[in-house]
Order: sequence, then C-alpha cells, then structure tokens
Amino acid sequence: MMEFKEIITVAGYGIESIGVLIIIVGSATSSLRFLNCFRNEPEGYAYGVYRRQLGRSIILGLEFLIAGDIIRTVIVADTLANVTILGLIILIRTFLSLTLHLEVEGRWPWQPAKQNEATEA
Repeated sequence: MMEFKEIITVAGYGIESIGVLIIIVGSATSSLRFLNCFRNEPEGYAYGVYRRQLGRSIILGLEFLIAGDIIRTVIVADTLANVTILGLIILIRTFLSLTLHLEVEGRWPWQPAKQNEATEA
C-alpha cells in the first residue's frame, strides 16, 4: 500500500498533468477555430477569437499547475527552501495569469465586465 506522501505526490503530478493537457488541448482547439474563422469571418475577427481562447486556456492551465505545485510542496517537501521556491513560482505564475487576463479581456480580473462583454461570454 502506498504511503500518504506518495499518494499526494502522484495527485500533485496528476493535477499538473491536467494543467499541461488543458494548455495543449486549448491551443489545438484555438488553432482549429482560428483556421475556421479565418476563412469565414471578416478580417481581424479570427485573430481576436484566437487570442482570447488561447489566453483563457493558458490561464486555466496555469491555475492547475499552481494547484499541483502547492499540493506537492506543502505536503511532500515541506522544507523552508522548497516553500520559498513555491512562493516564487506562485508569484511568477500569478503575475502571468493577471497580465494574460488583462491582455485577453482588456480589464483586470476584479473589474466588472462591460455590458457587451457579459453578453458575449
């Protein structure tokens, strides 16, 4: 029978794998939709859709990667050095998530959506 730490390690890697899979599938889906929109929609529309979808899949994937890091570091490798490294990783990934959200949505996550954005989503 596996020890608790081994189970948590596997769970952490599993969650991180889901994050990577989300980014890969999101990239492929976004690219396919881009190619479809590129042929059928007015100029510039396909690019906007592609950017939004790709950015959203990266943001969602980053959230899973952060969750996997937290689980593995706090439960499995709970030394001060590892927790410090985890903190730096979380800061970097959070910064990436916030800037990607601003780039994709045109507003900060805590700002309310504009009326026309709420109906599009």
